[in-house]
Amino acid sequence: MADELKTTIPQDLRHLRACLLCSLVKSFEQFEFFGCDNCEEYLGMKNNREMVYDCTSNNFDGKCIGIYAISVSGRLPPGIVRELKNRGVIYRSRDRSSNI
Repeated sequence: MADELKTTIPQDLRHLRACLLCSLVKSFEQFEFFGCDNCEEYLGMKNNREMVYDCTSNNFDGKCIGIYAISVSGRLPPGIVRELKNRGVIYRSRDRSSNI
């Protein structure tokens, strides 16, 4: 259980990023070393620095229990959105910046 929390909950509040698909908030290093707890099967961020940059954003608003962002600025690249759709995953952008 302690090891599981170490991969999910950020140890410090610097360099945090939010997954553009599920809004999970982790450090850049946590996404790179462990991937996204919810989306790894689809996004493949583990050990892939480029995918971490493409599939996460450092611009997000708010956090809630479980360390999820309320709003995440940015969108997944079109190729990833097409691949998600082909696999039956519906992508809903969590970018609320244009609604303000």
